[in-house]
Amino acid sequence: MALPELILASTSPYRRDLLRRLQIPFRVEIAAVDETPSPDEAPETLVCRLADAKALAVAQRFPQAVVIGADQMAVCAGRVLGKPGNIEQAVAQLTWMQGQAVDFLTGVTVVAPSGTEAFLVPYRVVLYALTHAEIHRYVERDMPLDCAGSFRSEGLGISLVEHMEGEDPNALMGLPLIAVCRALRNLGYLLP
Repeated sequence: MALPELILASTSPYRRDLLRRLQIPFRVEIAAVDETPSPDEAPETLVCRLADAKALAVAQRFPQAVVIGADQMAVCAGRVLGKPGNIEQAVAQLTWMQGQAVDFLTGVTVVAPSGTEAFLVPYRVVLYALTHAEIHRYVERDMPLDCAGSFRSEGLGISLVEHMEGEDPNALMGLPLIAVCRALRNLGYLLP
């Protein structure tokens, strides 16, 4: 029996690399979604809403496919930290976060012809108290400008970490594979 086509509704190269680990053929489709937060929208609600919107936008175009949509943000002391986009903003984010716990929230929605599974997977990182020079060295070497919270754990960013807490370290990189596999199985998508 042929499996339905699997589509990742994300342009993130990190999510693409993570999904490749499952050794399942998939393709990437862009979901043009307005990511503007609603007034007073909680970060958990926002990442789940955006994951839903991305998955549903692509699933409407490909109704026979299984579509994975995801979104992630970092939250530290109630402050939402997105992708910095430039060196100055990355340094500012890490300066503000240093020595604190940072929650990386990943919302995922999997839409299939057989149904939908949606979930939120948090992952907590506690950063060392860092010097200004350490922060600058890290940003200049790892260039985490496209990562929520200016932090790339799969690179040099791991050296900034005092400890981590969570059920799936892949969630920190943007796609919690344990929960994704569970959702795919629940929706009848056979995994190796």
